[in-house]
Amino acid sequence: MHDADSSASARAYRSIRDAILDGSYPPGDMLGESSLAASLEMSRTPVRAALARLQDEGWIVIYPKRGAVVQGLSERTIVDLDDARLILESTAVGRAPQLLRERLADRLKESVDAQRAAFRRGDVREFVELTMRFHRGFVEAGGNSVLLELYDRLADRQRFVLFDAGDRLLDRCAEIIQEHLALTDLLRAGDAIGFSAALRTHISEVTNPARPVHEFDGVTTFPPLT
Repeated sequence: MHDADSSASARAYRSIRDAILDGSYPPGDMLGESSLAASLEMSRTPVRAALARLQDEGWIVIYPKRGAVVQGLSERTIVDLDDARLILESTAVGRAPQLLRERLADRLKESVDAQRAAFRRGDVREFVELTMRFHRGFVEAGGNSVLLELYDRLADRQRFVLFDAGDRLLDRCAEIIQEHLALTDLLRAGDAIGFSAALRTHISEVTNPARPVHEFDGVTTFPPLT
């Protein structure tokens, strides 16, 4: 593939992926090469390459000569995502050194202020991006690049779940802000056990309120380093 085609394919991939993640192309939508190429103002070749990549990642299923059907995330996948986030965030906080915890807690307090402002504007997109960076901060606190790399691999699925919960996020805005403040305080205090328990409830309420919190009970986090 020529460089121009490769660049166009990357642009098509980002545009289509972002539209899937934010719900502009909801699960069940049929995407056609021709219509996508027209909307993106490019040829069908880079669109075809972008769709192949998205199928490899599980976001669509391509049906030859018909188009591509957008896939959502199964309930099982969402449960697994919640468990993975709980493990990674709790483990990192449990191993975070005091100085880094305190510095990060100050930064996260500022993030909560920005989240509150986004809620006031009803800006779900801005809140989703802010809350993802907020929770990523807990993994940063551990200072473990491998944990952070693993967490970043979950980003697209986490973004999809948060956008899907958009109306619920706005309905729970006051509670979410208080939960984020509580998590920040627990991080600052170095209370790994309290943090893990609070995070367990928070994740369940935000992404899957119908799921009983006790379903997390099988998840075990690593103890802090001593």
